This record gives sequence, C-alpha cells and structure tokens, in this order.
Amino acid sequence: MTSRVYVLAQFKPKEGKEVELFEVLKALEPDSYREEGCIQYMLTRQIDHPSASRNDYSIVFNEIWEDADCWSAHGRRKQIQHFFETQVKAETGLVADAIVTAYTDEGHNFDAPIFE
Repeated sequence: MTSRVYVLAQFKPKEGKEVELFEVLKALEPDSYREEGCIQYMLTRQIDHPSASRNDYSIVFNEIWEDADCWSAHGRRKQIQHFFETQVKAETGLVADAIVTAYTDEGHNFDAPIFE
C-alpha cells in the first residue's frame, strides 16, 4: 500500500467535438508529467471492444500521483484551472460534462505492520 492517489478524469465531449477536445487535453500532458509527484498522466479515448461497455465519457485521463498533496497542487496550476474555466464551465467550451474521481490502494481497517 502507498499514499498514492489514482485519478480518473472523465470527459463527455459536446456533439461532434471529440477529436478537438482530445487535442486540447493532449496539450496538458507534457507539463503535467513535469510536476512533482506525477507518476502517470495518460490521456486515453474509449474504444469498442466486446469485453467493454460504452458510455458517454469517451475521453479519460488516467492519473497516478505520489500523494493527495501533489494532486491538489496539480489542480491549482493555472493551465489546469484555465482548461476547466474555458472548456468545462464556459458555455462555449468543448466539454458537455466531466467527472473526476480519486481512489486509493489502501484497504479499510488495514492492520499495518508495527516497526519497533
């Protein structure tokens, strides 16, 4: 177990805007990888596969951060705030809806080893 934070940032593009949104999001990758505590920041898009169901959130960032503080710092970056203001919140943005969820690999009531 770690203090890592696993994040799925899912985006539902507006009608006909999936390709354009993917390119806008792709531009966020290089700088994010340079951030302290960024382990993975990978943009993915949904594919058709017999073992998977589809949903409307066809573009997803799969992120891994060293800890919650590093992820929080990422969210305070001007580039990230600008994206959410102009593409998610603004009526003229490319995003119809977004869901950002965070996960841990820590179990409930884990009996951690005691070091003496």
